[in-house]
Amino acid sequence: MTYRWWVVGAVLLGACGGGQANKNPAVGAAPASGPIQSAPPQLVDSLWHTAEWMVRHGKWGDAQKLLDRVLLELPPGDPRIPQAHFWIGEALFARGERLEAAREFRKASDDTPNDPIAPDALLRVGDAYADLWRRPELDPTYGQTALATYQELLNRYPSSSAAKRAQLQIAELNERFAYKTFKAATYYFRLKAYDSAILYLKDLIANYPKSAVAPEALIKLVQAYRRLGYGEDVQETCDYIQRFHPKAPGAREVCPAHFTGA
Repeated sequence: MTYRWWVVGAVLLGACGGGQANKNPAVGAAPASGPIQSAPPQLVDSLWHTAEWMVRHGKWGDAQKLLDRVLLELPPGDPRIPQAHFWIGEALFARGERLEAAREFRKASDDTPNDPIAPDALLRVGDAYADLWRRPELDPTYGQTALATYQELLNRYPSSSAAKRAQLQIAELNERFAYKTFKAATYYFRLKAYDSAILYLKDLIANYPKSAVAPEALIKLVQAYRRLGYGEDVQETCDYIQRFHPKAPGAREVCPAHFTGA
C-alpha cells in the first residue's frame, strides 16, 4: 500500500514538474496559448498500472482520478481507451452515480464497437439504468431504457457471454413490468372500475405470460369478468387456467366447475 501511494505521488509530482511553482512566469513558462506538453510514455504507463491496481482493490475514487488523467494523455486509437472508460464507469457505478456511469460505459461500447470489452460495456449500460428503476411502482422510463439496451446488446453481440447475462436481466425486468401492470390492475379493481382492470390484466397475460404474477392475474381477471357478468369470458379464462395453471392459488374457488372431481 505504501509503495502504491508513493508511486501515485511520484508520478503526479513528475507530471507537475516536481511540484515546484514557477515564481517568475517570464522565465521558462510556456505561453498561455501555447501547446500543452504531453506526459512521457513512462509516466502514462505508471499512471495506468497504478490505476489498474486501484481498480482491482476497489479504490474507485483514486482510480477514477488517475484514469481521467491517463485519458488526457493517451493517443487516439490506444487500446487502453475503452478499458479506461469502462473502469471509470465501474467507479461511478460503485459510488452510486448511475447516469454518469452509463455515459462512460456507452463510450466504451459505441466509440470502439469492435473492442472485446464493448459487449460487457453495453451490458453495464443496461445494468446502470435497471438499477435506477428498483421500485416498479415508480416511473418505468429507466426500466424501459434498460430493456432497450439489453435488446440492443442481443442484436449487436448475440453470441457474447454478455448477451447471455442480458437475457437473465431481461427476464428480471419483465417480472418488474408485470408486477407494475398487476398493481395498476388491482388499483382499478378496488375502485370497481372493472373494465379498466381487465385491460391491464389482459395486457399482463399477453405480454408477460411466464411471469410469477401471471397466475394471480388470471384469477383476478375471472373475478372481474364475474362482476360484470361476462360468462363467456369466464369460461374461456377458466379453461386457460385449468390447462396452464391448475395449481394456482384460488383456481378452484374462481373456477369450481372446471375442477369438479379433479
